[in-house]
Amino acid sequence: MAKWKIVADSGCDYKTLANLASDTLFEIVPLTVRIADQTFLDDGKLDIDHMMDVMYASSAAAGSACPSPQAYEAAYQGAENVIVLTLTGSLSGSYNSARVAKDMFLEEYPAVKIHLIDSLSAGGEMDLLVGEINRLIMAGLDYDALVEAITEYQKKTKLLFVLAKVNNLVKNGRLSKLVGAVVGLLNIRMVGEASSEGKLELLQKARGHKKSVSTAFEEILKAGYKGGRIVIAHRNNDKFCQQFSEMVRNMYPEALIEALPTSGLCSFYAEENGLLMGYEI
Repeated sequence: MAKWKIVADSGCDYKTLANLASDTLFEIVPLTVRIADQTFLDDGKLDIDHMMDVMYASSAAAGSACPSPQAYEAAYQGAENVIVLTLTGSLSGSYNSARVAKDMFLEEYPAVKIHLIDSLSAGGEMDLLVGEINRLIMAGLDYDALVEAITEYQKKTKLLFVLAKVNNLVKNGRLSKLVGAVVGLLNIRMVGEASSEGKLELLQKARGHKKSVSTAFEEILKAGYKGGRIVIAHRNNDKFCQQFSEMVRNMYPEALIEALPTSGLCSFYAEENGLLMGYEI
């Protein structure tokens, strides 16, 4: 049995962790995306490009479903200490499933310690939190100290998103129709953040790609960014990642910036060229 296990749902974009701490397991509990009569499980085998092609070719309703408590219960196996990170509870039932699973699991295995974290976010900010949990384990913290440290760290992270399309967010009630009506018109990008309650909020409307890069940089500085870590989860937007990273490094040459492709779930909601950026303040 491992000492530690990091469990996250597929609101996190990592499939594996490159520098996983010793005596530690990492597991993603997949959400599902439903498009018409097809179901796509957001695990490591999902062909995300194919899913997106199906989605754009279909006029039928599409949505997502959170993992079952049983899926979480299975993921809690195999470690003495389990740290669980889920999508924002205000937009998904994933946290609730994880909580129900914790109660069921501890009835059978009362000695296991399980800590649940509602990320109040998705994408890049979840990725940032997973990376930090792994670093805290590497640093040799015990369970109580790690829980305290990650709770404090979460207060210093934020999510900024830049979206060129918001059809799925509007259709699934994650975003107002009014905001949705503006995005997509006249090459408008929506630049927004996850609020302290974990809801998506519009900060600015940026016209065109170039303006979206400068607006995003302006917003993270306004929020208190001072050169900390950034993780950009993006759907086919290398251009943004490159230009934004250059802008950040012109001011903060030592900034650690990672870009990675969005998970199936984050691709579904961020849509083409969308991105979900986690950053430290």
